[in-house]
Amino acid sequence: MERPTISVLINNYNYGRFVAQAIDSALSQQTSNVEIIVVDDGSSDQSRSVLEGYGSQVKVLFQENQGQAAAMNAAVRLSSGDILCFLDADDWWAPGKLSATAAAFRSNPQASLVYHRLQPTQSDGLPAFRPIPRTLCSGDLSTRLARSAGWWPFPMTSAIAVRRSAWDAAGDIPAQFRLSADAWLTGIYPFLGGVVALSDPLGFYRIHSNNWYRPVDDAVMLRKRMAHWQATVEATNRFLSAHDLAGRLHLTDHYPYRVASARLEGADIRTRFRLALEGLFFAGEPNLLRRTRDALRTARDLPRLGQDVGLSESAG
Repeated sequence: MERPTISVLINNYNYGRFVAQAIDSALSQQTSNVEIIVVDDGSSDQSRSVLEGYGSQVKVLFQENQGQAAAMNAAVRLSSGDILCFLDADDWWAPGKLSATAAAFRSNPQASLVYHRLQPTQSDGLPAFRPIPRTLCSGDLSTRLARSAGWWPFPMTSAIAVRRSAWDAAGDIPAQFRLSADAWLTGIYPFLGGVVALSDPLGFYRIHSNNWYRPVDDAVMLRKRMAHWQATVEATNRFLSAHDLAGRLHLTDHYPYRVASARLEGADIRTRFRLALEGLFFAGEPNLLRRTRDALRTARDLPRLGQDVGLSESAG
């Protein structure tokens, strides 16, 4: 089988201080037949000068700000690879990322998506905690996602690669995914083919104030997550219906959504018990020990109903 052509697709918005490290990590991969495409989504910082400094090594498109989904869609339209590897401009890859990804697609011709772990990293470059996601999922995940409202220990953008034929079947990422466009990739592609998980952390996820990671979510972030999960469920169901695919998602099966709601409202003893029981059987987490630990911790830590839940309204 011919070595597949790989397209590295970097989306950038005001990450001029980071994007060079992302590009350099792609340029340093020891893999042939690779193109690197950067779509700058209307940055107002020094991104243009940084990107123009790469000359012909990188294809660059400057567009008005339209959001992450539009930037990723534009990058795909400019690309020619059989394998599409996505990279956020504030992250970077380890050596061997592309060769491992290509080998996984060659060994799994039915796979629509290949992913790996990322090492969360502080701004000083030191590891923040263990590589994520901790639980890995491979194979046909469609049944699991149908039972969990689409939630699973999913990878983030910089860990995701998809087969172009699957992209062509799925179509562009809907514009509603202005942020967290990876939710479309991890929510839709398991219904289009197999998933392959690579255990090594082949990339680095930079933790800073502009991304979704929070040590503890405040009230504003909890509401944002709930709205995002609900919109993702609705978008997935529209896709499944339009493509005559079996299964529909139900928000009542989305355990993290239900827990977030209880954190905002508080919980009585009955609610704690019910959520603990649901957590023990939640299809979205395949690891029994982790599922049990999380369910019991959730029941213990929920605020009591009728009391101040102690969540700040500030998302900053």
